[in-house]
Amino acid sequence: MRNLAKRVIFQTLNDKRSVALILIAPLLILTLVYFLLGDSGYVPTVVLDDNAPEQLVNAFEDETLEVEQATFDDPKAYIEDNEHVDAVFEMDQEGTTITLREPSTKSSKAVGEIQDALTTLNPAAEIDTLFVYGEEDQSTFDSFGFVFLSLFSFFFVFILSAMALVKERSGGTLERLLMTPIKRGQVILGYTLGYGTFAVVQSIFIVLYSIYVLGLSSLGNMAWVMLTMLLMAGTAVLFGATISVFARSELQVVQMIPFTIIPQVFFSGLIPLDLIPYGLGNLSYVMPIFYGATAIKEVMVYGSGFSGIWVYLLGLILYAGILYLLNMRALGKYRGH
Repeated sequence: MRNLAKRVIFQTLNDKRSVALILIAPLLILTLVYFLLGDSGYVPTVVLDDNAPEQLVNAFEDETLEVEQATFDDPKAYIEDNEHVDAVFEMDQEGTTITLREPSTKSSKAVGEIQDALTTLNPAAEIDTLFVYGEEDQSTFDSFGFVFLSLFSFFFVFILSAMALVKERSGGTLERLLMTPIKRGQVILGYTLGYGTFAVVQSIFIVLYSIYVLGLSSLGNMAWVMLTMLLMAGTAVLFGATISVFARSELQVVQMIPFTIIPQVFFSGLIPLDLIPYGLGNLSYVMPIFYGATAIKEVMVYGSGFSGIWVYLLGLILYAGILYLLNMRALGKYRGH
């Protein structure tokens, strides 16, 4: 028993990836969470009517708020037309109303600052809260369902493709295949189309199950969601192929998940980019899940069409193109280039 334990210890110590998974990965993820959940210093923007009393304006300006005044007929339409606005505040004889973009951390921060301002004026005031998108009592799943759609469509295809390619590479199948007249580009496209077939079926099942069984709400055309998930799956195959170059076994693919997949989860939309401190939100632009999750959110939450998501679809296509070229270069060594 003692000898077996020693053998396991020394085998693990000799595997650098295992040591990194045990010692470095937890510290990396904890550090990332510390930065992401730290004080962002974000200042919500609240709009008041041009005719708002000076006392009310001063009370708002004393809080951590960016206060603007404007003339508007419909606060919801005003928020839709002004993306930088977090809330529109109205106070009249009929009551007090706060109109917010959607239930989110940013909205909660804006409401908290507004309530602090009202405490100095009318502590007993009852506030009605309205949302442009979503509802106040909607579930967490309704708020973040778009993240899980993109995450699942990427993660499971990534695991499947990466492990299968490692197995073919270690078994010599890939080398024998490249000894034939087939081109490297055809090999990559073949793998992508092959695993993409399963991705099509997976995407259909996930979307239909989420909407018709779990009741996930959607304002837009689900065809755009399907297209986004298919692009996500294709990118996941190429991403898995790229990662498999650095792995010699299926276990090593799993060991890379804390460094390749988990960080993407934090930048997928769970935390608004404006609330991520130290400019770390810019890291989301180098992560494919961000583009997929944002496109799906635009369709499902905001009801956008192609005009609202084409930039994110283009980001996925460019990301897939870069991975394709990297895989072409990686396969070159198996032909002795």
